[in-house]
Amino acid sequence: MALQRFAIPAAKLLRSKSHIVPGQLLVTEHFFQVPLDYSNPAAGSITLFGRSATKHETPVFPPDEPPSPKPWIVYLEGGPGFGNREPQDHPLTRTALSRGYQVLYLDHRGVGFSTPVSTAMLARLPGGNGPNAVDVQANYLKLMRQDNTVRDCESVRKLLTDGLPEHKARWSIFGQSYGGFVSISYLSLHPEGLREVFLTGGLAPVGKTPDQVYEATFRKTIERNALYYKKFPEDAETVRQIATYIEQEGGSQGVPLPGGGFLTVPRLLTIGIAFGGHGGFDQVHSILLHLKSSLDQFGFLTRASLTPLESFTSFDTNIIYAILHEAIYCNGPGSASNWSAYRVGQSLAQFSWLCKTNDSITSSASPDQPILFSGEMIFPFHFETYPELIPLRAVADRLASTSDWPALYDVDQLRKNKVPVYAASYIHDMYVDYGFAKDTANLIPGVKTFETNLMHHNAVRAKAEEVMQNLFGLRDDVLD
Repeated sequence: MALQRFAIPAAKLLRSKSHIVPGQLLVTEHFFQVPLDYSNPAAGSITLFGRSATKHETPVFPPDEPPSPKPWIVYLEGGPGFGNREPQDHPLTRTALSRGYQVLYLDHRGVGFSTPVSTAMLARLPGGNGPNAVDVQANYLKLMRQDNTVRDCESVRKLLTDGLPEHKARWSIFGQSYGGFVSISYLSLHPEGLREVFLTGGLAPVGKTPDQVYEATFRKTIERNALYYKKFPEDAETVRQIATYIEQEGGSQGVPLPGGGFLTVPRLLTIGIAFGGHGGFDQVHSILLHLKSSLDQFGFLTRASLTPLESFTSFDTNIIYAILHEAIYCNGPGSASNWSAYRVGQSLAQFSWLCKTNDSITSSASPDQPILFSGEMIFPFHFETYPELIPLRAVADRLASTSDWPALYDVDQLRKNKVPVYAASYIHDMYVDYGFAKDTANLIPGVKTFETNLMHHNAVRAKAEEVMQNLFGLRDDVLD
């Protein structure tokens, strides 16, 4: 499948400012300007934001010559839809600086401080609040996927490495989760810009349809539910108690939430998204315990019990995660998602609650079986229960039915890859299927993989030292 390739101009540096932070770090905040649409540069520009970090050094004697620039490593965050933390709070910083890199934490387009997408922002696009608003907003959002993030990276790379010889102008990238998907697209589109690639939970399911992805991730979600209820068997009854209250008090619309939107039983059950990370079981149990305690003591859900729940998933502040989540699996023309997770889930008896509209979920669920939580899936009812998403329901439907997506991966290019790739792959990953990850690792020459059944998808944060040691060991150690 042919990838669209365009001339990539060097980004324009709008401004930058450096400051010293504790830990001997020199952090520089950069604002870059790049084209919104690389196929039509005259269509306008957007701003990209990134923070770079290097060691702050105060030598006793000034160097006789200016030091050579350190090689860049660029961190690509997961999502889609999330910006980066500050360098001093990121586990990669210490590891990378100790190995002689300077690090760039670049926010993907549309997130963080990189012309972030919001409902109000989309409505203020030219034509974004008129009769063709759905088309205007959907077309803008279609430019926010990983193929254009790769082009943004190349544009910034050309600026930051201007004047360096070719072998020093290449940079390293580190992709976590969806950032790994971006990295695989980078290997497809512009491998000439890369020195090496590090991946954590980011071996994208190349060649798999959205339905195949969700069939696999639902299977893993069922396994994680079983383990959750094994750890917290009392929560089977707790979920029924809370769900019964929601149905009785809120009806089909749900219980109003303090910050807007509604708590329905399906929305409650989507907090199982946390099951894919270290500590996720305890986070969900804490949410349920808070709600149950409120019902037991007062007979209603207090604001204090509802507030942690409504902010549990950040769809109101990171709408790209919700509205483009299935689109990141649509690889080329003819690949419409058509609410894939919703359709796949409805076909599974364990998730019969996805089929319910006006019927009671609690009364129709088997009393002998716990009600299962969903995982990393986006459903149409998200656009009925989150206040920031409610105005975007028609746009979300339009994107779900879109079938003219550009290709994201070039299998022929990946098969002849020469860029070293070092990947951490998690056997029990609930978000990125391990079997599909193995297929991708086998597709791309030069991939060295650290595999473990002792870590989950967020191990780069939860078990950072161990992940970094094994990942960079793949690069540095000799394999007999």
